[in-house]
Amino acid sequence: MCPKVLTFLLVASIQIYTETYGDDSTVMSNLKHDWENTPSTWVGADPCGGNWKGISCDNSRVINMTLAAVGLIGQLSEDISSLSELEVLDLSYNTGLEGSLPPSIVNLKKLKLLKLVGCGFTGPIPESIGSLELLESLELGSNGFTGTIPPSIGNLSKLLVLDLFNNLLEGSIPVSSGTTSGLDMLVKTQHFHLGRNRFSGTIPDELFSSDMTPIHVLLHDNNLTGSIPSTLGLVQSLKAVRFEGNSLTGPVPSNLNNLTNVTTLILSNNKLTGPVPNLTGMAYLNYLDLSNNSFDASQFPSSFSNLQALTTLVQFVIFHAVNMLKPSSLPANNRVMENTGLEGLLPPALFDIPSLQTLILRNNKLSGTLDIASSSELKVIDMQNNNISFYPETPERRNKGIVILVGNPVCEHAQATANYCTVPQANSSDTGQPEKCVPLHCISDQILSPNCKCSYPFRGVLVFKPPCFESTDSNSLSLEEESLMRSFKLHELPVDSVVVSFPKEGLLGYLESNLSVFPSDRNRFNTTTISRIGFVLTLQTYENSDTFGPTYFKDPYPYSAVARRSLFPCFYCFLRGICLSSKKRRERASEQENHFAYLDLKNSDDVPRLKGADASLFDEITKCTNNFSERIILEQGGYWNGKSLPLFPALAMVVSFA
Repeated sequence: MCPKVLTFLLVASIQIYTETYGDDSTVMSNLKHDWENTPSTWVGADPCGGNWKGISCDNSRVINMTLAAVGLIGQLSEDISSLSELEVLDLSYNTGLEGSLPPSIVNLKKLKLLKLVGCGFTGPIPESIGSLELLESLELGSNGFTGTIPPSIGNLSKLLVLDLFNNLLEGSIPVSSGTTSGLDMLVKTQHFHLGRNRFSGTIPDELFSSDMTPIHVLLHDNNLTGSIPSTLGLVQSLKAVRFEGNSLTGPVPSNLNNLTNVTTLILSNNKLTGPVPNLTGMAYLNYLDLSNNSFDASQFPSSFSNLQALTTLVQFVIFHAVNMLKPSSLPANNRVMENTGLEGLLPPALFDIPSLQTLILRNNKLSGTLDIASSSELKVIDMQNNNISFYPETPERRNKGIVILVGNPVCEHAQATANYCTVPQANSSDTGQPEKCVPLHCISDQILSPNCKCSYPFRGVLVFKPPCFESTDSNSLSLEEESLMRSFKLHELPVDSVVVSFPKEGLLGYLESNLSVFPSDRNRFNTTTISRIGFVLTLQTYENSDTFGPTYFKDPYPYSAVARRSLFPCFYCFLRGICLSSKKRRERASEQENHFAYLDLKNSDDVPRLKGADASLFDEITKCTNNFSERIILEQGGYWNGKSLPLFPALAMVVSFA
């Protein structure tokens, strides 16, 4: 054959090989080697042609890596930067991923989404992260990142989501100057989630402008000082503002009343002064918390009773205790809340607001008679530690909801009853599986949903600060579940149902509930859906019930179905030995050594399949282990579905995730 033809064929074959098994293949092989618990479908050398779970390709190049909550363990190496066509990198909710972000990650110039929420990453955010010009979502929340916010983030002109929530970041909030970039340049960004860090200094006036389009501005639980900038009132797109848990001072800017789209406003636990703000322009407000500040002593604002446009809202928390009194023995410079608070009578029109569900006015100086209109739909009225002298309780009101007047003069009267002069205890009884599902039972590694479907739920923890923990009961949990379902349906997610457990006390006054989200169209979610569910929960884009305040999501379980599949091949031979022992079909090892040489690991079913002659033995093993899902119990060398402890605990962990 002509040498030129041979040369051409050689070059062409090398080119074809490179396109299929080039740098991307090498990087993915390295990641597979570096990480533990990679999906069981990661078999072979070609991530694009081998049906690797969580990997999408275009023209044999990796463009999408979505591996949310699969239980990965390891670090993100410098090799990741060689995936030059990568557009989506989502490794969220893998708490075993640790170490720092490699600086070379900024070489992924086509990256549009970088989502590492709920992992274990530490160290600084790369200073040149702002060079990723196509980035639309930067989600690094709930890690251990330290250092400051890189000013270069301001260069991300396409950025829609900035989530740095719940890290260890410090320093000031950067804004642009003549020579540096800043967050004020992010005019298209809809989500600013910077809460629960260690930021200090003031909230710069320059941070906000009328050109911006944010929906959420969350700066809560930091060390910020100074006043609330009046420029915040220019941002007409805002729906949620959370500045609580800082040391902000001065009056609330009057032009916040112009933010007509705001539904959540939380300014509690600061040092704000001046009059209680007039917020009647916030026509869609459904959650307002101004508690623990030092506002001027005043009558209850009658203007709040004019919020009659809120008839379409189901939950509406209008006001929290505005001032918690501190002992007068505190030093003068700490008496920021001494002898201040709301006083006088409550306007009767307040109880005519049809959507008002929860009213909490603890630790003020409100007095007179508590006269609740018979038409009121209030479920909780908590006015502990005020000066209420009379309450005409009626059976109708008693049946409608809870009234708490502990610490008021009315409870000193002989006619007072325990109905309103004691703090009700929360009902934390566990009802187990839904009654309508009894006596249905799932295999041991699946869970029964409220709609009687056996599946693998996505599970984690919801953290929140409720307005009234004492009132939490099964009805409150149902409201929260309904709120979650509305949001999942709004985002067109295949969710069958959700379960929120009774909350337990957590850190910093927050409460924690276990959350289970069940799939609807199959018995498990895929990794893309897990990522989308996490987006809804992490960015607080769903409408909370009035009993629970705004939440955040943490500590997701490694998704059980994925973990089971990824570890299964390691124990396949052992399972086979168990079943053959129980059937007294042991054979000599030399005759068995090739029985497992032909595993079909590319099969999309729950478990691997055998090719060729050993397929019949596989059927026997499947039957013996109830399709590899029942807990394996060993007794006297065989498989026994009894109650004794397994001989190998690690094996029980793999085949049972109940």
